[in-house]
Amino acid sequence: MFVGMVPALDEGYIHYPAIIMQALRYLRAQDFTKLPDGSYPVDGTELTANVQRYQTKPTKECRPESHQKFVDIQFIAEGEECMGWCPLSPNLTVSQPYDAQKDVGFFEKLVPDSDVVLSPGAFAVLYPEDVHRPKGAVNGKPVHVTKVVVKIPVDAL
Repeated sequence: MFVGMVPALDEGYIHYPAIIMQALRYLRAQDFTKLPDGSYPVDGTELTANVQRYQTKPTKECRPESHQKFVDIQFIAEGEECMGWCPLSPNLTVSQPYDAQKDVGFFEKLVPDSDVVLSPGAFAVLYPEDVHRPKGAVNGKPVHVTKVVVKIPVDAL
């Protein structure tokens, strides 16, 4: 996983793979607070941006997950959330086996458990080896979030 701020793209010190940079530029160019929830194609590519709105919740109610076919870029347009993270490892206990149709598997808990707060303009890039626990309330205080998840096929990297 790596995290950053979309406004920092102009600083010139960020050198991510080209397809990730394309997705980040797309995120920077849109006002997702004005778009309805749903899926949007990204500039005629094989990438999809999924806009979603929800209330964050206590982290104990959030489920750690991982993907195999897609890299996620999770971008906060509005609100803030606490995202948990740990590396994929044999120390994790599967709570729901990987579903290839939905490209997601779930785990009982993160081992070890690390958290990062994502605020407006922040993004996290999550590879298949990144187990993550989205939708957590910062300091246990639920807030409204507008998030965009860009799905990048692993074979596009």
